[in-house]
Amino acid sequence: MEHLLLSVHVLAAIVFVGGSAVATSLFPRFAPVAGGVPAAVGDTAAPSGGTRPGARSPGERNPAVAALLHRITRGYAVAGITVPVAGIALALLQGRMGEVWITVAMLLTAAAGVLLAAQIYPRQRDALREPGDPGGLRTLSMLAGIYNLVWAVVVVLMIVRPGAAE
Repeated sequence: MEHLLLSVHVLAAIVFVGGSAVATSLFPRFAPVAGGVPAAVGDTAAPSGGTRPGARSPGERNPAVAALLHRITRGYAVAGITVPVAGIALALLQGRMGEVWITVAMLLTAAAGVLLAAQIYPRQRDALREPGDPGGLRTLSMLAGIYNLVWAVVVVLMIVRPGAAE
C-alpha cells in the first residue's frame, strides 16, 4: 500500500501541481490587456526567417490561450487535491505525521492552495472578464512565481526531509 500511495502522491504532484504551475506562469503572457491585441507578425508581409503568413508573434496576447490556461489552472488545482490527500495518507501509514518536515510541507501546501484559490485564480478570471493594464498582469506573474517557489520548497523538503526519523 505504501508503494501505491507514494506513486499516486509523486505522479499527481508531477502532473497536477506541475501543470498548474506552468499554467499560472504562462497566463500573464497571453492574457488580454486594455487597448487590444497587437497585430500578428507576418499577417500582410511575405514570410521571412521561417515566419509563415498569419503566424502569431511569440509575445502576442491571445485571449483563447489565456482562457485555456485559466481552465487548466482550475482543473489541475482541483485534481491536485490528490497530492496532499495521498501524502497525508502515506505519512499516517508510515507513522511520520509528527515529523517537522511533514508539518512544514503541509503548511506550505495549504499556503500554495490558498494563494491559488484566493489570489491567482480570481485575478486570472478578472483579467479574462475585463482586460486591464499590464501592471495587474505583472502582479499576477509575481504571484505565480511565489506559488511556484512554494512548491519548489515543498519538493526540497520531500527530498531532504530535515529532522526525519530514519
